[in-house]
Amino acid sequence: MSLLKGKRIGVALTGSHCTIGEILPQFEKMAQAGAALFPILSPSVRETDTRFGTAAAAREKVEQITGRKPWLEIVDVEPIGPQKLLDLLLIAPCSGNSLAKLARGITDSAVLMAAKAQLRNRRPLLLSISTNDALGLNAANIAVLLNTKYIFMVPFGQDSPEGKPNSMVARSELIIPAVEAALEGRQLQPILVNPH
Repeated sequence: MSLLKGKRIGVALTGSHCTIGEILPQFEKMAQAGAALFPILSPSVRETDTRFGTAAAAREKVEQITGRKPWLEIVDVEPIGPQKLLDLLLIAPCSGNSLAKLARGITDSAVLMAAKAQLRNRRPLLLSISTNDALGLNAANIAVLLNTKYIFMVPFGQDSPEGKPNSMVARSELIIPAVEAALEGRQLQPILVNPH
């Protein structure tokens, strides 16, 4: 039996629009494995049309996969803390902006408030990073989060060492193994991998 069956998993998307298309199929697999998914969208995902697709299309696909309307505002996610609603929160993709704010305790969006609530409950928070400055200014923030209890990472690596030497992206196909490990209180190893 799947470790995901019956688990309540928050699936939060932030503004690394180029990786959303790779991540949504992993959400579908989690739903097929019996997880109850609760979607949360950052302002960037819910409002921004990009060359990778429209905000409306992303929202529609998320609703189709999860069977639920996404939580969009801070007030929508506030019950996560007191009601202990989630067994695990997955932020995928976790943009550099969200990563930096999380490391500094800033909670100015539904995604970040959900993360704060999850940590308050001492329950796993799993990050699937996608940022062009992972080996630049955000390196210090990644280090902070790697050393924070209850925070786990989907294994990640440089996606374009020659063209974008500071950029790192999590491997989407490792999301489900990382979810299963985090539910058991383990970090999936190795953390640093070749992304493709």
